[in-house]
Amino acid sequence: MFLDPTIPDAIRPSMFPSLVTPRPIGWISTVDAQGRANLAPYSFFNLASSTPPILMLSINVAPDRDQKDTLANIRSQGEFVYNLATVPLAQQMSDSSITAPFGVDEFELLGLAKAPSVKVRPPRVALTPMAMECVVERIVDIEPREAGDTLTTVVLGRVVGLHIDDALLDDKGRFNSAAARPLARLGGFQYAEIRETFEIARPGPYPGSA
Repeated sequence: MFLDPTIPDAIRPSMFPSLVTPRPIGWISTVDAQGRANLAPYSFFNLASSTPPILMLSINVAPDRDQKDTLANIRSQGEFVYNLATVPLAQQMSDSSITAPFGVDEFELLGLAKAPSVKVRPPRVALTPMAMECVVERIVDIEPREAGDTLTTVVLGRVVGLHIDDALLDDKGRFNSAAARPLARLGGFQYAEIRETFEIARPGPYPGSA
């Protein structure tokens, strides 16, 4: 079967998240100009670079306002925090996606404890075992081009601070991802957890190369 996404209605937009999986969840905390916190999850999220450390967050257009609160805060304040969404925090992560009026603090709404950041204003989720403080590196708007397209904004954030539970670091300073129980996003309302890990060694030099 061949599907052409440039043909209107040939593919349901909801199909794509089911095809590119599993995906990490960007559980993002921000503050507005008045210092009011916001917390929301985004399933179009990933690492863009390790040197420099850059995170990538994609935010779709809001259905009920000019832009989502996360994006409005990022544009105005230039910083955010990525909180690792874990299996024990799955329900709170999902509940934080509630459509609430601008200025509503999802931490308070859900009874989630905050922890202060060091270099940025937005607080962290106190119960997450890992969080990254970020400042905006670049914001790119992807304008609609084809029928059915909506505005999407890609935010690149430079990591300026890292919080990690010491128990999740081994004696070589490596992060134990499986033990952290990160929550992965699939399609629809489906999520997944790491059940098993394995290693594959990288290949050696190409035969005959220097």
